[in-house]
Amino acid sequence: MEQINQFIHTLRFEDLSQPLIKQASDCLIDLLGVAAAGHDTKLAKIMEAFVSEQMAGSVPLLFSNKSASVSGASLFGASLIDSIDAHDGQVLTKGHVGVAILPPLLALISDSIEKGQTLDGKELITCLVIGYEVATRAGIALHATALDYHTSGAWNSIGVAAVSARLLKLDQHQTREALGIAEFHGPRSQMMRCIDYPTMVKDGSGWGALAGITSSLLAKANFTGAPAITLDADTLSNSPEQAHAVTEIWQDLGRRWYIEEQYFKAYPVCRWAQPAVDAIRAIQAETPLDHTQVESIEIVSFHQAKRLHVTNPSTTEQAQYSLPFSVASAIIDNEVSPESISETDLGLFNPERIALSEKVQISESDDYNAMFPAERWAHAIITLKNGERLRSPGSIAKGNPENPLTEQEIKEKFFRLSSTRLSSDQQSLIFSMCDNMAALDSQELRQFIDLLKAG
Repeated sequence: MEQINQFIHTLRFEDLSQPLIKQASDCLIDLLGVAAAGHDTKLAKIMEAFVSEQMAGSVPLLFSNKSASVSGASLFGASLIDSIDAHDGQVLTKGHVGVAILPPLLALISDSIEKGQTLDGKELITCLVIGYEVATRAGIALHATALDYHTSGAWNSIGVAAVSARLLKLDQHQTREALGIAEFHGPRSQMMRCIDYPTMVKDGSGWGALAGITSSLLAKANFTGAPAITLDADTLSNSPEQAHAVTEIWQDLGRRWYIEEQYFKAYPVCRWAQPAVDAIRAIQAETPLDHTQVESIEIVSFHQAKRLHVTNPSTTEQAQYSLPFSVASAIIDNEVSPESISETDLGLFNPERIALSEKVQISESDDYNAMFPAERWAHAIITLKNGERLRSPGSIAKGNPENPLTEQEIKEKFFRLSSTRLSSDQQSLIFSMCDNMAALDSQELRQFIDLLKAG
């Protein structure tokens, strides 16, 4: 535990390699693009009204003309990003880190600047890296010590507590308490419940962000928390196997950088559906499809992907957790766009998408099951009305470290997602400042924070 405490408070920007710094900048760009796109959802509008009324304060909400407390801005920002399933993730956690880390980080920086403190882009990057390293390990540790599969909020809350402990300048004792409070209060919500019945609760990351930031604020006031079992193997003395697993997970902190092992999404839907989308696109690359000539579609994937079974989504949440709808959109558009998952006639209410999604059958493969969660695979078999059968090769979703999105693709994704909320000038300035975040001085960081207000 002392090692984790030291990492949180003593990591310096100078300790980070250039690839790490670049990855952190890319994560920042990607998350902000998703946040801007999220404003079009009902979820975001509900949460914006809620935090501005119930958690009042002076911290600007992301890309909004409203404000809330640091805690309210954290809850809103994470919920906003989580409302569009296009943000980064990590395979071993089966979840998402940055969605919860960034909003409290920005809220605390904004609040600190208004209170006269001096922070720069180097500190933002360093804090972001700390959040990813702590939260990713906490997620892997939770899966190794818990009986159920919990949402990301259950463990990304601990990364939020780590970052906020640093920015709030908690001492070692307070930091230990903050991490324990965050683990205890982080939402132990069951992920597969939202997979089977998709709603606005999504991946629990809004409440993960809220639990994390409030944990450090409480610890600063000397509130105490239960020891964090996902961080401290000594708390697992009655379970040597789990204690060993936790020790293994944390022993390479500061040497293995999990931020480099995050994936970036090419499409705004659940990662589990994306291998199937890429399988369809592989067929399209060889034989362009006329969707009106498709008789049936078979997707072979892993068990968790099979659970994304909704064929006639009535909300964007259902569409984002629907493999059949994602596949139908890929056949019609050769992509899955934000428009296709929108609650509009172009998206959810398009009869051609619905008719095609109802032709999708999903089965699971023992081989693909064995590779999950480290790898997510699928292949597709399309039967045309003339009897021709088209089969894709096995496909793994694009955007993993081994098959990454290019820098140009990350840039295009940001501009595409943020275009409905931000002006072109605002887009260009935000992208440029994110890309050069490490060079921003305190005054330039203030300008960056100001850019994140209403579009």
